[in-house]
Amino acid sequence: MNERLNGINVFVHAVEAGSFSAAAVRLHQTRSAVAKAIARLEERLGVRLFHRTTRSQSLTEAGESYYERCVRALAELDAGAASIGSGRSEPTGRLRISVPVLFGRQFVAPLMLELARRYPKLALDISFNDRVVDLIEDGFDIGLRVGPLADSSTLAARRLGQQRMLVCAAPSYLARHGRPATVDEIPRHDGILYSHGRAVKAWVIAAQGAKLREVLPVQRLLFDDLQAIADAAASGMGLVWLPCWLVAPYVKRGELQVLFDCGELEASQMHLVWPHTPYMPAKLRVAIDTLLEVTPIYLASAEAAPAV
Repeated sequence: MNERLNGINVFVHAVEAGSFSAAAVRLHQTRSAVAKAIARLEERLGVRLFHRTTRSQSLTEAGESYYERCVRALAELDAGAASIGSGRSEPTGRLRISVPVLFGRQFVAPLMLELARRYPKLALDISFNDRVVDLIEDGFDIGLRVGPLADSSTLAARRLGQQRMLVCAAPSYLARHGRPATVDEIPRHDGILYSHGRAVKAWVIAAQGAKLREVLPVQRLLFDDLQAIADAAASGMGLVWLPCWLVAPYVKRGELQVLFDCGELEASQMHLVWPHTPYMPAKLRVAIDTLLEVTPIYLASAEAAPAV
């Protein structure tokens, strides 16, 4: 029975991944092992499930029909396991998480490692990537998204909070160029800006109770990495517009000073997202609860954004 179920699982992954090689990566197996499992399954069923050439693979008519039945069967098995797992007090199994690189490295990873220490039967697989991954296609249990969410019928979501944005500069820069007294003076100063391709992101500021407005300093340095922007600012190269959680360590060390608190911006909101499931396993529930409890404080705490 176990061999039969294993073959079905490999078959479904091969279909959804689009190739035996991609399925092997997901399953942490070799391509040869995947191909052999499919061959054994086809031999047992007495039909070909795939049309295979050197460049592509596609399902046969029998394969399409069998795939639909396998997906329903595995969903029932997963639901049954989840209904049992959700009643356990201790999270077990592997939790696959997708997070943005910098925020994931500085905040999510340490938090999840603490969960792993607390629950010895919990295993973690964390992917650090700034692109928006397809959780279902790529096999993730949960992901963290920055910015407004698109409508989805396949994903559930919980709002974590909104990042507070700050305009900062190093004391050495301010000593040479002076401290801007108002937002209107920002365009006169050198800036270190985030750019993606040729697009430069304007700074959105609601300082001193004013309405939201966009400003840009002199575009002296352009980077597509927030950590590099913060490091350049600490070396005295110009003004920056960054989230409070990122600049907090620099402020504490005296390497950066907060010039303007730009408030919490709708475009900088964060959400947890995960595939809809009728039963939530304990491993997923504990991760969601932990992130919901701590993240809002981290995003916009008084400690991370000192009074200016």
